This record gives sequence, C-alpha cells and structure tokens, in this order.
Amino acid sequence: MFRIAPATVCLSLFFATSAVADSDPVVVELFTSQGCSSCPPADRLMHDLAQRDDVIGLALHVDYWDYIGWEDEYAKPDHTNRQRAYARQGGRSMIYTPQMVVNGQHDVVGAQSRELDRLINAHLKAAPEAEVKADRTGNEVSVFVSPVELPEGETYDVRLVQYSPMRHASIRRGELAGHELDYANVVESWQLAGQWDGVAPQEFSTVLTTELPAVVLVQRVGHGPIVAAAKVE
Repeated sequence: MFRIAPATVCLSLFFATSAVADSDPVVVELFTSQGCSSCPPADRLMHDLAQRDDVIGLALHVDYWDYIGWEDEYAKPDHTNRQRAYARQGGRSMIYTPQMVVNGQHDVVGAQSRELDRLINAHLKAAPEAEVKADRTGNEVSVFVSPVELPEGETYDVRLVQYSPMRHASIRRGELAGHELDYANVVESWQLAGQWDGVAPQEFSTVLTTELPAVVLVQRVGHGPIVAAAKVE
C-alpha cells in the first residue's frame, strides 16, 4: 500500500525499454460540475495536468448539482457513484466539488495546486507495484499487466477509460450562468476489460466503443488504490 513519507525513495523505471513519457504516470481524477461556482479554478488545473506526460488527468463530471438550475451536459451518475465509493473508502460521509483524487488514494479539496503537486511528486517517487502497457489497433486494444510488488489475495479491475481532450460548455443557468468554459480530458465512457489476481503476467483484450483516446487503469476492486496506469498507444 502506498504511503507518503518524508524520506526520498528511488524512482523505479516503468518498462525499462519504454520512453520516459510512458513511465508510470500518476492518475488524477477531478470530480467537477458545470453547476458549481467553485469549480472553474480546478477545471483550469486540469488543463495543465492534461499537458503532462507523467500524469493522467481525468475530469469526471457529476450530476448532484443539476437541481440548482443547470444540468451538466457531461455529467454521469456513474461518476457520482465513483466519488461516493471513494468517500466510503476514505471514511468520509460527504462528497463535494471540486475534489481531486490522486491514484485512488489521496484527495485534494478544491484547486490547491501546491498540495496536488506534493501528492503527485510523492507518487512519482514511489516504487512501482505493477506494470501495464496497452497497444491499440483501430478500436481493438490489448492490455498487458505484470506484478512488481503486490500484496497477496487482492483482485484488480483492468479498466479502459475513454475521454474527450476538450469539450466546450455555454452555461445559461445556475451558479455559472453566462460563462463560456472549456473542459479538458472529459471522461466519456468506462469499460471493464477484466479482473486480474495480481499473481502472474496476464493479457486482456477488448474493443473500444468510440475513436476517442483512452487510458488503462489497474485498480484494486472496490475503488482501492490504482496500482498502475498507462495511456493507450
């Protein structure tokens, strides 16, 4: 299990033969809403994260602010359910926006860029627990997972996430009425390629539903830690 410690840990290489851009990126999930007046600063941070090679930034729009006058056109109930599951894992009784969750383990309230950078850097310096690589031909994807140092007796979801690199919203009602906003890396769909016992290397195959770019996340079942992630090349 990943823990943040003051001591510096050696940065291990992810697939030694791969390019630096492919090395064990940190996953940052932003739970946001077009109906939330506090969200634009965090949404702007996601634009910065989307440009980084060492981070996979994903914007998950939630639907629980729709009742205050504006229905977020990119919101999905599944995103709200995912945020609730993270709250349960963290022993929290409430969910809120904006919230960033780093590698499924640590959360950042609002747009605290310094705290976010601290968490990202700590995860980048952590020893890898697993490795994943994904190859795409058309809409067919092959995913290769391999353990490095995983706890015994756990099961991991291997998920493909597709996203739009940029979406625009003309907001007409609610707290952000009159704003024209661009959103980076908006999550559009999730697919479960399969489940992995973490014991031996394994290959999974799946067919994506759209032409959109994709990433693969290897996450302990039950919305636990994300132990490996990669952009689908």
